[in-house]
Amino acid sequence: MRKAVITGTGHYVPQRVVPNQYFNELLGEDVDTWLRTNVEIYERRWCADDESTADLCEKAAQRVLEAAGITAADVDLIIVATDTPEYISPSTAAVLQHRLGAEKAGTFDLNTACAGFVTAIDVAAKYIVADERYQHVLVIGAYAMSKYLNLSDKKTVTLFADGAGGVVLSAQMGTERGFAASELRTEGQYAGWMGIYGGGTHLPLTAERVANKEHLLQFVQKFPKELNPTYWTDMTRQLCTRMGVEPADIAHFFITQININSIRETLDRLGLPHDRATTIMHHYGYTGSAAIPMALDMAARSGKIKPGDLIMLIGSGGGLAFAAAAFRF
Repeated sequence: MRKAVITGTGHYVPQRVVPNQYFNELLGEDVDTWLRTNVEIYERRWCADDESTADLCEKAAQRVLEAAGITAADVDLIIVATDTPEYISPSTAAVLQHRLGAEKAGTFDLNTACAGFVTAIDVAAKYIVADERYQHVLVIGAYAMSKYLNLSDKKTVTLFADGAGGVVLSAQMGTERGFAASELRTEGQYAGWMGIYGGGTHLPLTAERVANKEHLLQFVQKFPKELNPTYWTDMTRQLCTRMGVEPADIAHFFITQININSIRETLDRLGLPHDRATTIMHHYGYTGSAAIPMALDMAARSGKIKPGDLIMLIGSGGGLAFAAAAFRF
C-alpha cells in the first residue's frame, strides 16, 4: 500500500523582531503585561515593507526541499495554505512554483484560514495514496497577516505575526510511517465573527472602504472560549478510536497557537502532560496557517519527535474551520 510519509520539514520567519514594548508605545498603554500573563507572547516577527507571502513561502520551501533530500524538479504538486495570499488571483502556489523552478509541479492554493495547513496536508496525503503519478507533494502554510493589521486595534495588532512552514510528503511502500487518519469539521455560523471582509466580491475595495479600514483583519465578536478545547479534544478522541490507539499513545501534538491556555486545557482533558505539545507563540506570535508546520519543523530538528512517533496536527481558524490529522512520523 502506498503511504504518504513526511520526508522533510522546514520553516522561515522574517528578520524583523517586534517586541511587546513596541505596542506599549504604539497604543500608549501597558499591553506587554497582559500579553505575557494571558497568552505568553513576548515578541513576534513581521515582514519588511518589501517582503510578502510568496517570499516567506520560497524561503521555507527551499529548507523543506533540502531536508527532504530532493530538488524542485522532483516535486509533482505544490499546495499553499494561506488566507493572506500574494494576490487574490493568480494563486500564490503558481508564483512559488515559478520561483522554485518546479517545472512539472501542478499548483493550487487552499484557504481554510488557520486550519489551512492541516487541511492541505490531508489533501496532499490523499493525492499520494490515490494516484501513483504523485510521488512528492510540497505543502506550505504561510501567513503575512501584518499586512492586514489595523495598528490602532489592540485586539488584533498585538497577536498576529508572519511566517511560513511546510513539509514534503513522499510516497513510500512497505512502511508503517505516514498518514494515518484525519477529520475536517466546520461551524459556518461563525463565518462573520472574524476575518478580512473587504476586497472580495461581497465588499469590493473602494476608497471609502479603505479609509474605513474595512480591508483589514477584524474581530467582530468574541468566540466562546470553550470552542477550541472542546473540538480539539473530541477530534483527538475520534481519530484515536479510528486508529485503535489511546490519546496517551500520541507522542506529540501540534495545535493552533493563538491561545496557549486552550492547548493546555485540551491536554488536561486528554489526561496528558503539557510538554506533549510544542508551543512557539512565545517568540513568534500567532502565525496562523504557518504555526503548525513551524512548530513541527522545530520539534523535528530538535529531536523532540523521532521516526515512528505518532503525532497529531490540529488546526482551527476563521470560518469556523477545524482540521485534525494523525501521522506516524
